[in-house]
Amino acid sequence: MEFNIDSADAMQQFGRQVGAACSGGEVIELIGDIGAGKTTLTKGIAAGMGVTDEVQSPTFTLSRTYETSKGSILAHYDFYRLNDPGILSAELADASRSPFTTVVIEWADVVSHVLPKDRLSITITATAEEGRQVRLVAGGPKSIGLMEILT
Repeated sequence: MEFNIDSADAMQQFGRQVGAACSGGEVIELIGDIGAGKTTLTKGIAAGMGVTDEVQSPTFTLSRTYETSKGSILAHYDFYRLNDPGILSAELADASRSPFTTVVIEWADVVSHVLPKDRLSITITATAEEGRQVRLVAGGPKSIGLMEILT
């Protein structure tokens, strides 16, 4: 499934739709170059899930967690700066198995071996200064269900 998004506001709105569809237990992998809009999308996902805290990129902290107004958790990871995630692989694997946690991972290549096959991969490609093409690929029943809600 593919979408064309024409602004950062539209990317956040799309993220809100994704977040509103999340109930916990989802794993979302974000793929795209620097500046593609991965963190912007994550901010929208957080808002759609009911996170009221300011969402920040975890590029330097590697991970951040946010509690939603519904009591579930958003776990946001960014592995851009790592070649070996070390102990974070175990943390990510645990978070990915939690039915109360939605996991969003930027730069997931380095941890793909611990991610479940049932994940929603979202690839963001710049098409213009603010324009983006967003491509969704589901890897199993949970992510297929999430993707179906978005259509």
